[in-house]
Amino acid sequence: MSVTVRVPAKVNVQLAVGAARPDGFHDLANVFLAVGLHDEVTVTPADGLRVTCAGPDAGQVPLDRTNLAARAAIALAERHGLEPDVHLHIAKDIPVAGGMAGGSADGAGALLACDALWGTGASRAELLDICAELGSDVPFSLVGGAALGTGRGEKLRPLDVGGTFSWVFAMAERGLSTPAVFREFDRLTAGLDVPEPVASEALLDALAEGDPDALAAAVSNDLQPAALSLFPELADTLAAGSAAGALAGLVSGSGPTTAFLARDPGSAAKIADALRASGTCRAVRTASGPVPGATVMGA
Repeated sequence: MSVTVRVPAKVNVQLAVGAARPDGFHDLANVFLAVGLHDEVTVTPADGLRVTCAGPDAGQVPLDRTNLAARAAIALAERHGLEPDVHLHIAKDIPVAGGMAGGSADGAGALLACDALWGTGASRAELLDICAELGSDVPFSLVGGAALGTGRGEKLRPLDVGGTFSWVFAMAERGLSTPAVFREFDRLTAGLDVPEPVASEALLDALAEGDPDALAAAVSNDLQPAALSLFPELADTLAAGSAAGALAGLVSGSGPTTAFLARDPGSAAKIADALRASGTCRAVRTASGPVPGATVMGA
């Protein structure tokens, strides 16, 4: 038997970042929105732990035990006295190293799939606890929808969303390391008074009302200056999206994918065409959100 789980990408409509903590992490106010770009993780019993991957940029995905999908399988197996003897196959469609939580999605997908395959009967609380151990974005990949993440992003509060938002995502020519972007944030803010991160009430209201204009006025990303410092060409992509009529544009998470909010699906298609023609990015995708989190598709 095999189990397949579908799991979405995310865009950060707000990413407020506090100063570095003694443990090296940063407190965040991270407003996540799950969007309709998905990876699928299929788990099958095997003689040992094995990871394979197919799809765009699959060659950049680690296939050893550092892969979050592998780490998820190991973590669940250890808690239930099992051996993680599974073949994990990742059908990749979320950009790799793109700031859209592709690796985190694979971790959440593998966790849910292994739970179903092994019949461990893990509670939602246990699954979320394992997710938090794996990484800051992994719990949201399991939950999906929209949520405010605090702490280092792993403490989630679901948010009401009053409609569907249309997005355009421009993939860059190369990736960015999340740790490197945070290090650059620390360098850029050294000696400055970095405020405590708090969620924008205007942004939360815009989500609840389903108002794209109000959301466009409120989106923000404190990591964007650091991403632009390491990858200056992203400014050209942001300018191209703005010129094409996007309501707002920002770097998604730690980047380098740039995200553009559109008024509706038709506007998103026009912005996507303009970005493709601009020569400022490698590929362009459209998607809408919110969408559900990790979901078992079949067994």
